[in-house]
Amino acid sequence: MRRRFGQSLRVGVAPGAVALLKTSRWGGAAPELVGELAFEGGSHPEAIGVALRQLLLDAGCASWPVSIVLADELVRIWQVAPPAGSARLADLEAAAALRFQTLFGEPTGAWKLSAGWDPAQPFLAAALPRHLLALIEQVCAAQRAPIVELVPQFVAGFNQWRGALKAGAWYGLVQQRVLTLGMIDGGAIRAVRAAALPEGADLDWLAAHVAREALRLNLAAPARVAVSGHAPAAWSKGATHAPLACHLLGQGQGQGSGWSDCARLAATGSRP
Repeated sequence: MRRRFGQSLRVGVAPGAVALLKTSRWGGAAPELVGELAFEGGSHPEAIGVALRQLLLDAGCASWPVSIVLADELVRIWQVAPPAGSARLADLEAAAALRFQTLFGEPTGAWKLSAGWDPAQPFLAAALPRHLLALIEQVCAAQRAPIVELVPQFVAGFNQWRGALKAGAWYGLVQQRVLTLGMIDGGAIRAVRAAALPEGADLDWLAAHVAREALRLNLAAPARVAVSGHAPAAWSKGATHAPLACHLLGQGQGQGSGWSDCARLAATGSRP
């Protein structure tokens, strides 16, 4: 596959599936689906590595820069409160590791941590499985496809749309009928929670869900939620009594074109 100036690849990696998109920084072209592959083995790193190798081989993508988007099921995302008086990065890393062990019941040895380290306020942290990362890096190196970014889907979506969020709004991402909600207060994400969407989930359901999460965290419920991903279209059409407005972000990107969930995963974070 010949590469033109400004073109790059995006790979979505999910349990049981990988997908490959071609994108361009120029001309406003929408992402193009190059290929996808379903496989047995779920989230097992070796199974993902074999599928990714085959996907890149079939595409002939030597020398193409690649961005990798990992499904949130493959990673861990959590909030960390910095210790009082902390001034060193080591203090923040220790706090993140301790919180990780408390939440997920295991040490961080098998995980690579990254975060928006902040000694002054709570910050978001993510942990990526080291073994899976090593296999992905090996596969891309063998194909001479340099990795320019490797990021969880929620983080990719938030980074893409944070500039479009109005003051006081929360951010949500829907993938495979799961809503991952980032509760924003004072300009920073205070918590991230995921919930399955029930059948018929309309804006009234979303408003009630948001109100419960705000109450749980002792935060003021927002008047607006901005949602990206494969969100129900009904969320933008009003509600019978919900005091909540919902703005659907990036509508049309991979939607209505028969794209799979994994292809939408790969598109997360790309330019609309």
